[in-house]
Amino acid sequence: MTDQQVIELIEKEFKEKTLGVTEQYLEIHIPIYIDGNLKIDRIDREKKGELIIAYLPVFNERFYFAIYIDIVTNDIISIGTEAHNCVSFRADSAKFNLEELATMTFLDSTDGRNKGDKKGTGFWEESTIFFEPNPEPDEFEDKLKKLLDFLESDREGTKHLVRNAGGYIQVTMEMHNGNSMLGGPHIDTNALKRMSDLGLGINFDLCVGGKSFKD
Repeated sequence: MTDQQVIELIEKEFKEKTLGVTEQYLEIHIPIYIDGNLKIDRIDREKKGELIIAYLPVFNERFYFAIYIDIVTNDIISIGTEAHNCVSFRADSAKFNLEELATMTFLDSTDGRNKGDKKGTGFWEESTIFFEPNPEPDEFEDKLKKLLDFLESDREGTKHLVRNAGGYIQVTMEMHNGNSMLGGPHIDTNALKRMSDLGLGINFDLCVGGKSFKD
């Protein structure tokens, strides 16, 4: 199934609303169109089996529409939302500057700042280095797995940042509060073991956004 076929299938469903949940979502939120074309941020073809997921940005929100498609029947089987999931590794230090933190690992950082850099009306009191290898829309479990794959490509460097700069995994999630049944992230035993082997802790920052479903 090509990207264009995916787009056409979703546009058809948004127009005809054959699934009850489609109308339920479109009553409260709308997708983004650019020059009349539906914007899709990612088509996830990495799932096992015969399923792909298309992630569409939601107007004025950070979470996504998630469209689940059976690639055998070429049918949309479900529509939901996926949180804006940011899963990163970070390390903070009042002793080391950003350049020194970067030399502790062979991994390429995503972003960073130095102690003393301007922060609003004040200044940062620590230097920080960030690693986010998978910034695209994805489920939390997949993002965590990909981050651990990335960190394990330089185990000693990761452990060095953990020991010397308190490195840990930071998770920020903004979920759709459609009916107050939010659910939450799940970490399986394999991921827990991999985190333990690297000496990693994990911190969650959870928030909600969007409109509630109409009665």
